[in-house]
Amino acid sequence: MFRTVTLPLWLLALILAFAAVAFFSHFLFPSVRWFFRGRMERLVGRLNARLDRPIQPFKLMERPDMIVRLTYDPKVYETVHDEAQATGQPETVVLERARRYAAEIVPRFSARFYFTWGIRLARWFSRLIYRVELDESKLAPIDPGATVVFVMNHRSNMDYVLVTYLAAQRSALSYAVGEWARVWPLSGLIRSMGAYFIRRRSDLPLYRRVLSRYVQMATAEGVTQAIFPEGGLSLDGRTGVPKLGLLSYIVQTPRDGARDVVFVPVSLGYDRVVEDRVLVAARAEGTRRFRAPILQIAAFVLRHLWRAALGRFRGFGDAVVRFGTPISLTAFERGQDGDVTRALAGRLMAEITANIPVLSVPLVSAAWGVEAQTDRAALIGQGTALAERLAAAGGALHLPEGGIAAAVDRTLSIFAMRHMIDRDGEQVILRDAARPLVDFYAASAWQILDAGAEKTAHSHGDDGVETV
Repeated sequence: MFRTVTLPLWLLALILAFAAVAFFSHFLFPSVRWFFRGRMERLVGRLNARLDRPIQPFKLMERPDMIVRLTYDPKVYETVHDEAQATGQPETVVLERARRYAAEIVPRFSARFYFTWGIRLARWFSRLIYRVELDESKLAPIDPGATVVFVMNHRSNMDYVLVTYLAAQRSALSYAVGEWARVWPLSGLIRSMGAYFIRRRSDLPLYRRVLSRYVQMATAEGVTQAIFPEGGLSLDGRTGVPKLGLLSYIVQTPRDGARDVVFVPVSLGYDRVVEDRVLVAARAEGTRRFRAPILQIAAFVLRHLWRAALGRFRGFGDAVVRFGTPISLTAFERGQDGDVTRALAGRLMAEITANIPVLSVPLVSAAWGVEAQTDRAALIGQGTALAERLAAAGGALHLPEGGIAAAVDRTLSIFAMRHMIDRDGEQVILRDAARPLVDFYAASAWQILDAGAEKTAHSHGDDGVETV
């Protein structure tokens, strides 16, 4: 028993390696996971004590467990069986494809990252480039047991940052993010913020089933969500026709009267959309494939960070977020037959459009007119007349102290900084290349005038739908 045994060095190394793996997997890793899990639970407890809407256990589920749960969901497995029957492939092959879809969709939420680094970065970056204002005047109290879904117009990729920062005291938001963000290392950061990736143009039945079940699970468990019904950034400055995919998944979530779903319309407005030139160029080309080289983006960011460090960066003007009147899905469905998704989408988009804040640049752009040449006095006069029409239509004006005159001065300053105008004495001349940008910003103000009558009808409850 105590005799010396001679082993080859490679075999000894292999035995020690297996012993180390066994030690780490059976003793060290479980204890380390337990330690960090305990710290995370204490952090979540402290966060839930101050948040308006606590973080739901579903959001904290381990990602591998969530992938397994989603893959073997009865409705997903039913689609797996149907596809296997239709294509002649083995069910195991189709099931593995469903598992890959689930792994692609499911986020890796980190409460510590979200509420420490994530919120701080969002706050710092938002305040660095904008004067941020939040308008909650129409946001009524919401049932604490309801699932809240923020429904927003999509003007800029800054929407994610801005609303994450402004909603930090309410809850942790779960976003649907498109394919543009599935690049390393951005994808890992976005997953840790609780966002889930979607293929916006995919019509594969199995993929759509996996995605719909994930959204419905999150809705049934009370996860606070944020969606952009337009499905992409506005190319012309107006709110677009809503796409019904994600909204229909939420509406069709089995509720059995246990948990209501409350939709909160959110309207965003900017004095300057960061990627406005890219959006205008994409519209001119008739494509949604945005062509912004990575080096060009890096140079843009570094240039403005350098100006900020030197104290020469004056920002991009104002950014305003307005919360509209919440809409209860239970109340909305009352008295209506069949699927209410399309009607609900129309109601939400009308509310969002009518409540978009009119800031200095959109107002002055709309007042500029078709002529390239004007002057400050004319812009003030035309801006005043347009502001009166917008106010009569129920539009929300958010102008600097000093009113229309200050708004004109701020807009001309921004245009001059961006080399959009030339001055000839009292005359201001808009450069030809800048006309599409002016039209882009003016569009949101003109759309509010068109939506005025509809907003008035909704605000008086003429459609008989209750709100929360």
